[in-house]
Amino acid sequence: MSDEAMINVEVVFALPEKQVLKELSVPQGTTALEAVKQSGLLDIFPEIDADSDKMGIFSQVLGAKGLDEPSVYQLRAMDRVEIYRPLIADPKEVRRRRAEDAAAKASASVSGKAAEEPAEKSG
Repeated sequence: MSDEAMINVEVVFALPEKQVLKELSVPQGTTALEAVKQSGLLDIFPEIDADSDKMGIFSQVLGAKGLDEPSVYQLRAMDRVEIYRPLIADPKEVRRRRAEDAAAKASASVSGKAAEEPAEKSG
C-alpha cells in the first residue's frame, strides 16, 4: 500500500448526444492533464486532443485568468476537470449575423406595410 495521499476528482466531457463523467482517485499532486489521460475518456472520445483542447475546473479555463495550464495545474480534492470542445463558430460572428437578419426582416416588414397601404387620391 502506498503512503501517497489520494484525492477524489471528476473528469467530464460532453457532446450534444452523449455526456460522460468519470470519478477518479488520484495521488495528490496529479495535474489536470494527467487526470484526463488516466480517466479513459481519450479511448471513449478519440476526437479529444488532450494536448491542445482547452480544459477547465468548474468553468474556469485553465491557462487563463492566472490559472496554470492543464499540464501544470495540480488538482485539489473534489475538482471537476472539464474538457472543452472547440467552437464551431465564432459567437461574435453568430450574433452579428443574427442582428443583421433581424434588421433585414424588420426592414422588409416595414416596406411590405407601406406597399399595402392605398395611395392617396389627388383631386
